Amino acid sequence: MTAGGHPVPDGREGALADEAEGYLLARAHHDQAHRDAEELCARLPWLTTGQADDLTRHYVRQRTDLTRRMLRDTVRRAAELRQEYEARYATLRRDLLRRHAAVASAVLACAAAVGSAVVLLARRA
Repeated sequence: MTAGGHPVPDGREGALADEAEGYLLARAHHDQAHRDAEELCARLPWLTTGQADDLTRHYVRQRTDLTRRMLRDTVRRAAELRQEYEARYATLRRDLLRRHAAVASAVLACAAAVGSAVVLLARRA
């Protein structure tokens, strides 16, 4: 249940929120690219309206493609890093478990030795 008392449909709310956020970020980036293109065209006063529109369209498309490539590369690298960290974590966890088992075995062996020594000393006394 959510705070409002409405049921949460099997995790789709988070995916929908992520999708909405992605759309809003993409739209904001597109709008910023469009403003930058218009600013570029303003610095080139000899362009005709048609040329300025073409330049704006090409600039926005190129910048959007560049951003898409950068995001894909970032996602790919994040997945690689996640795999590396998970593998390292599994190795460290396995080593820690082995060390704990070795220490526990040593403590039990020492306890058994001390117990045997106490029994032997009690018999002699």
